[in-house]
Amino acid sequence: MNLQSLLAARVAADKPVRVGLIGAGKFGSMFLAQVPSIRGIEVAVIADLDPDRARLACKNVGWDASRVARTHFAARGRDACLDERVDVVIEATGDPGAGIAHALAAIEARKPIVMVNVEADALAGPCLARKARAANVVYSMAYGDQPALISEMVDWARCAGFSVAAAGKGTKYLPAYHTVTPDGVWEHYGLTAAEAKQAGMNSQMFNSFLDGTKSAIEMAAVANACDLDVPHDGLGFPPCGADDLAKVLRPSPLGGVLAGDGMVEVVSSLKRDGRPVERDLRWGVYVVFKAENDYAAACFKQYGLPTDSTGRYAAMYKPFHLIGLELSISVLNVALRGEPTGSCRAWRGDAVAVAKRALKAGEMLDGEGGHTVYAKLIPAARSLALGALPIGLAHHVKVLRNVAAGDVVTASDVALDDTLQAVRIRRDMEREARQVGAVMAAE
Repeated sequence: MNLQSLLAARVAADKPVRVGLIGAGKFGSMFLAQVPSIRGIEVAVIADLDPDRARLACKNVGWDASRVARTHFAARGRDACLDERVDVVIEATGDPGAGIAHALAAIEARKPIVMVNVEADALAGPCLARKARAANVVYSMAYGDQPALISEMVDWARCAGFSVAAAGKGTKYLPAYHTVTPDGVWEHYGLTAAEAKQAGMNSQMFNSFLDGTKSAIEMAAVANACDLDVPHDGLGFPPCGADDLAKVLRPSPLGGVLAGDGMVEVVSSLKRDGRPVERDLRWGVYVVFKAENDYAAACFKQYGLPTDSTGRYAAMYKPFHLIGLELSISVLNVALRGEPTGSCRAWRGDAVAVAKRALKAGEMLDGEGGHTVYAKLIPAARSLALGALPIGLAHHVKVLRNVAAGDVVTASDVALDDTLQAVRIRRDMEREARQVGAVMAAE
């Protein structure tokens, strides 16, 4: 609330919010499509590995020639971070290594950064957020993407005096999807390979949504931003529609599926036999919250709020999210209020690599949505104890020893390149977590 009036004041002062966008893919293009409709936001720099593709993206979303002409196009993301005209940096590459590098560059330049790149946040968010806080820089999730929308709902529930039982999103899920590879992904989307190719759709990226990887990454980010617990051995993906959220997403002693209150979970739009769930939440987000007293529970009933059988658990949800079309909310919160739309606060959950099939020494892992591994969400403490390989480091690395199908891949199972910035940052984060754990154990 009040963002529009704050922006109007900037417009009146002829001080538009100037953005540096890194990555002109789908998410970035959706943001660019809205910019001409938002008086007070200007894009000063667009950085993309292919600047010509970025120019074409601007034209495809409806930019006129004059707007394209006054925008600087660069091939290096660092240019957007260092440009003096830029007030806010948006990192939208989707590459975890690039995301870490750009976040660090923005922090060094004292520029607030909006991380569309949830892959980088899941890999090293606790470290990046800590560095940002130390530099008095805002490090923010991206509004429109599900983690930020979930974080907003959790914040709402807690600020209204409710405790959070569960928070998460919906997706299309069946257990068999964990082993799907890019070669077989399109049948699950009702497309042929030719149709997907004609539409410019990337099979590995779309497979990362199907095989559970994206859900693990996004729920790790939510757990870390909202200080919520994660399931011990991965998300359960219970089939659940909007009307049953409060019944299903409560502790198991009450008839729900959770180990306890305060968990992240993803609900499936499919029943285990493949039939659709009624009023599914495939594109949406939710929070299940609990009344802390009898009076509040009675109010739930008086005002028509559907609850579970105890009358204490209820749910709020959004059936859709608009991705990059909503990204300006983050930009304006960061620029006008100095506040993130969700930000990593602790290391509670980790998205780790799990073998899709038996892996042999000498093979190369191909990362998110690929042929070799998918991501599972587990507690950060368990990840540390296992020495698990985070999915963000499972790109183009050689397997050193055989790994059985379904096993968590460990960092010692592969040949990590210690010279890579992402590897160093991740190891620094793990080292710090172990030190903190040792101090807590000593106390």
